[in-house]
Amino acid sequence: MKLIRNSQIWGPSYVRQRLRRMAQRDNPPLQRIWVTFADHFEPRWLGADWATARSRVAVWHVEWPEIAKRCKSDSGGNAPRYTFFFPQEEYDPRLVEPLAEMARRGIADVEVHLHHDGEGRLNFIERITEFCDVLYSRHGLLRLRGGKPAFGFIHGNWALNNSRPDGRWCGLNDEIQILRDLGCYADFTMPSGDSPTQARLINTIYYCTDDPARPKSYDQGIPVEPGGSVNGDLLMIPGPLGIRWKDRFLPRLETGEVAAGNPATPYRAKRWIDLAPRIGNDAFLKLYSHGAQEQNYTVLFRDGLESAFNLLVDEAGRRGCAIYFVSAWQMYLAIDAIRRQFDPSRSFTRHKP
Repeated sequence: MKLIRNSQIWGPSYVRQRLRRMAQRDNPPLQRIWVTFADHFEPRWLGADWATARSRVAVWHVEWPEIAKRCKSDSGGNAPRYTFFFPQEEYDPRLVEPLAEMARRGIADVEVHLHHDGEGRLNFIERITEFCDVLYSRHGLLRLRGGKPAFGFIHGNWALNNSRPDGRWCGLNDEIQILRDLGCYADFTMPSGDSPTQARLINTIYYCTDDPARPKSYDQGIPVEPGGSVNGDLLMIPGPLGIRWKDRFLPRLETGEVAAGNPATPYRAKRWIDLAPRIGNDAFLKLYSHGAQEQNYTVLFRDGLESAFNLLVDEAGRRGCAIYFVSAWQMYLAIDAIRRQFDPSRSFTRHKP
C-alpha cells in the first residue's frame, strides 16, 4: 500500500496513540463526548462577486435553522450549534449579520478565519484587531476577556505559524505569540491532513509554546490534563486524524471533514469518536467543512449535517455516554472546566432554536 503523503510527520504519533488506546481498553469508558462543527466559511470562494456571496450566506440562513430543528437533541436537550469561522478579508456586514442572527437564536456562532501571505506583523495585528472589534461592537459576536474580544482562530491554507516549507501564506514565525496577545483563546486549524503543515502531535488537546526564531512551534506541546495548569502560549484544539479503513476499496485519511464525496456514515461516526482527543473520560470531537461552496452545502443540506449529528447521538447511546453539541467557544469552556476539575455539563441547560 502506498504511504499517504507526509505521513512521516504524524504517523509515529498515530501508531503510539493507537497502541496506547488498545492497552487501555479495560479503563473506565467514555463519560461524555463534546462535538463542535467548525466551518472554514468563505462566501467569496473562487473570487465570487458580492451578490453570489450574499446568496451563499442567505441559503445557510434559511436551511440551517430547519436542519437544527430536525436533528436529535444532545444529552442536555440542546440542538446542534454550528460555528462559522469567517474570513476577515471577506467581511461585509450583509454577510455576517445573518450568521449573527442565528447566533442570537442559539444555533450558531462566529469566530475568526484569516488568509495572509507575508504582509507583515503590523498588518496581521491591525486586521485581527479591527475585525474582532467589528464582530463584537457591530454584530454582538465574540466575548470580552481582559477588556478585549476573545476569539477562536483558523488559519487560511493551514499555514499557521509560517509552517509551509516554502514560507507562503503566512510569514510570521511569532504568529502564536501574536494570537495569544490579541486575545485568541484557542486555535482550531488542525488537522491539515497530508499537508506539510500538519503537526506531529495529533489527536491531543495541548498547549504550544512559540519560538519566534522558528516556524511551526505548534508541532509539539504539553497535553491538557485534569488538575493541570496552563502550560504554553496557545491552546490547540485539533480534529481527528488517522486512517479510515472502511467505506472505500483502499484505506484513506480521516480528518473529520464532511463534504461532497465525503459524507457522514455510521463507520465514520464511530471512527471520529475513536480518534477524538481525550482528557480523562471526555472526548472532544471537532468536525469541519467548507460550507460556503455549493458542491458542499448541497450535500450538507440534503442530509449531510443531519446525518452527522444524528449518527453521533446514536453512537454515544451505544457506548452509554452523554453527548453535548457545542460551539467552538463552548468547547473551550468545557476543556478549561475539566482542566480545573469542574463538571462542565452542568452549564448546558435546555434551549431550542
